[in-house]
Amino acid sequence: MKKILKISTRITLFAVIFVQGFSSAQTTNRFVVKDVLQPSTEVKLNGYLAEKLNESLNNRILAQDVDRLIEPFKPENRTETHFWQSEFWGKWFTSAVLAYKYDPDPRLKKVLDRAVTGLLATQTPDGYIGNYAKDHRLEQWDIWGRKYCMLGLLAYYDLTKDGKALTGAARIADNLIDDISKKGGLIVNKGNHHGMAASSVLEPICLLYGCTGNKKYLDFAQEIVREWETPQGPQLISKSTVNVGERFPKPNANDWYGYGQGQKAYEMMSCYEGLLEFYRLTGNETYKRAVENTWQNILETEINIVGSGASTETWFGGKAVQHTPINHYQETCVTVTWLKLSEQLLRLTGEAKYADEVEKTYYNALLGSMSAHGAVWAKYTPLNGQRLPGSEQCGMGLNCCEASGPRGLFNIPLYMAMSRKEGLQVNYYADGAYTLKTPQGQKVILNQHTDYPQSGSINLDINLAKPEEMEIGLRIPNWSKVNKLTVNGEAINDLQPGQYAKIKHVWKTGDKISLELDFRGRVEETGTNPHSVAIIRGPIVLARDSRFEGASIESVLKPVVNKQGYIDLNVTTPDGGANMVFKASFMPESYTENGSGPVTITLCDYASAGNGTEHSFYKVWLQQLVDPRE
Repeated sequence: MKKILKISTRITLFAVIFVQGFSSAQTTNRFVVKDVLQPSTEVKLNGYLAEKLNESLNNRILAQDVDRLIEPFKPENRTETHFWQSEFWGKWFTSAVLAYKYDPDPRLKKVLDRAVTGLLATQTPDGYIGNYAKDHRLEQWDIWGRKYCMLGLLAYYDLTKDGKALTGAARIADNLIDDISKKGGLIVNKGNHHGMAASSVLEPICLLYGCTGNKKYLDFAQEIVREWETPQGPQLISKSTVNVGERFPKPNANDWYGYGQGQKAYEMMSCYEGLLEFYRLTGNETYKRAVENTWQNILETEINIVGSGASTETWFGGKAVQHTPINHYQETCVTVTWLKLSEQLLRLTGEAKYADEVEKTYYNALLGSMSAHGAVWAKYTPLNGQRLPGSEQCGMGLNCCEASGPRGLFNIPLYMAMSRKEGLQVNYYADGAYTLKTPQGQKVILNQHTDYPQSGSINLDINLAKPEEMEIGLRIPNWSKVNKLTVNGEAINDLQPGQYAKIKHVWKTGDKISLELDFRGRVEETGTNPHSVAIIRGPIVLARDSRFEGASIESVLKPVVNKQGYIDLNVTTPDGGANMVFKASFMPESYTENGSGPVTITLCDYASAGNGTEHSFYKVWLQQLVDPRE
């Protein structure tokens, strides 16, 4: 208590009362629902993913000019009326905290400490941290920015248990509640997108209640959810069974990014992230069902072959037309938020379908939006076209997607292998060592030896102090139809794609698990007359790239499949900056009577396509000839 008071002389009377009551509230169990899965306590990755994470840490997170992110918050700079500079600090900071949890680099810790101190120094006596002019508070993106500041401060508190960050977040929340009370009206009437941008503040408000036990935050959360269902609100619960691209009338072009846009993808999913936190606090199954219904609808109507979607940042029924040219397709902020929402549902339920979708998104859409060395992130990434860096926004030297990209990238490591009350659960495969807790509280190290996703061969071994009976679950991806699993050389049968293979055993140091997944080349079709095809290997979507083929990527090619319906993919030494390269046989378009023989075509992984040292165009979907006989 005394230490916190010495840090800042500007703590309000409420903040003092708040800090005094905090320690006693810590003992209260405020979470009615606990996650099924708990993260690893430590992860050390090797290989491809480790390289990508290190590039992002060094070339994006540590390279960020933190002072520039804090500058707009200074009281003398609070002149904003409609832009979103205030989101960048929180997005970058939460990325940095996730990176530090994966790799506790002392350099990064110093940066985190300085970033929190710098932000809190801008907090005015009324508790406000933001950059909007006083007469324009609560308008446009003001509450959205306050949300990200709270999320950043709460992430720092979770990492360090430093009370000044928690107090700062509470003062932001108190000021927000006070501002809304003074100005009257509903939070869903504030900002844009039927109030979704503003009311997505539900997430940090719920987290704040979880940390403090102060009922005013729970009450505010309840009020936000109540307002969602008013005529002015986004009706996120009652419309959870309505297609996300059809919930409200399509706005005109002038209001596309304004209040009338009820299909805004990123903000909608952000609200549902908050609703899951509210479900954890209340146990109200209606909230969970609303998120699950919406997630399933997004998957079925919007998410494309590489695991993302949305055009001009809105849902539009895009899955059905993903093979066609689409304007401003799959914003990286949408990709990251879809991944985060799916990961939340995985933690909460332990269900394999969420891990299947996270893996697809991570290896394809997310890594595809990251530049070769992690310094730059694309704002939009088409399935057929080219990769271009996003434009700077708000004079901040970066854009929303460059701030968000690493939040998705570092979201994965601690969730690759997780603990549950029955034992351990392996969600994703990557070479490395994973430290977890067993049901009896033992430290266990699970080692994965694999080059996945280069191949489907995975070997695991166990290291723990004394033998313990528990269950280890390994995800069998929904795309893997032929699988082989052994424990200490003994086969495990009846493996179901899209489920976890659960092995109950008295585990001891030296026990070995071997898993072989189905990496045959799959051909996926979409569209009708003409239809298009794409090639997938394991979790990796493949593409043609002009750096290997020149202008011929526009030619019409039909994949040559074997008797089992798969395409043979021959691994080739990567070149041109690609991570994976394959050769495959295709039948070219032909207007002679008998046609010609097959030709050999080069394919690379989607994340590498158009993402090399030289500019190139690429294609995932290969349009097929119209044939009236078919």
